[in-house]
Amino acid sequence: MFRDRGIEIKTPAQIDAMRRAGLVVGQTLDLMKRSVKAGMTTLELDELAEDHIRGSGATPSFKGYHGFPGSICVSVNDEVVHGIPGKRVLEEHDVVSIDCGAIVDGWHGDAAITVGIGSVDPDLEELMRVTEEAMWRGISAAALGGRVTDISHAVETYIRRASDFDIVRDYVGHGIGSAMHQPPNVPNYGRPGRGPKLVQGLALAVEPMVVAGNEANHMLADDWTVVTDDASAAAHFEHTFTLTPSGTWVLTALDGGEAKLAELGVPFGG
Repeated sequence: MFRDRGIEIKTPAQIDAMRRAGLVVGQTLDLMKRSVKAGMTTLELDELAEDHIRGSGATPSFKGYHGFPGSICVSVNDEVVHGIPGKRVLEEHDVVSIDCGAIVDGWHGDAAITVGIGSVDPDLEELMRVTEEAMWRGISAAALGGRVTDISHAVETYIRRASDFDIVRDYVGHGIGSAMHQPPNVPNYGRPGRGPKLVQGLALAVEPMVVAGNEANHMLADDWTVVTDDASAAAHFEHTFTLTPSGTWVLTALDGGEAKLAELGVPFGG
């Protein structure tokens, strides 16, 4: 069912299908985190991810999406998002964003992590920490009856208070369900209390993209990879979540988000 400017509202059974897709995504990203190392090419990482997704009975969301050639996005150092897997060899000290989507029975899950290879500069470790925590603060700000920009405001507030890092405002989170990208947009900045109402059956992907330098960016000639203008490093984290009558359910987290939500004092809805 669609309502309020094309927003898709899922039934509980459809949310359950999204959870199955989300678990494939979460398991694939867990495999990526354990497998990524210096000396690997980004294509080798992509092949490992695709094998795992298909072996789990799912289909990669990204493969062929508007012509995208990979099953995951692999964005390294100053690449913010949408890096195409290829011949690039990962090196010690790199910071690598891995974005993954999967489809089960027509329903999507979408999540991303950023990992350091070997020893990473402490400032970049902090960049990753702040970005991931901002994502969780955004998710934790969502409640039935609230508004989409409650999430946006929480993401921005945490980043501004915790760091001098900059938010990439050109790219945002999104609704998700029977398609990977749906209304509404979920910006990573803004005033609270605006946008569509948060209701049961709405699923959203929250994904802050944060840079160590200035947010100004541009797309490379491949028409996909987004890089910072000043060559500063970027971090990107993402989870898909929904709200149930009992609380928040993070569909792409292996534990449904239960541990982190408890840490933040948010009821678990899985």
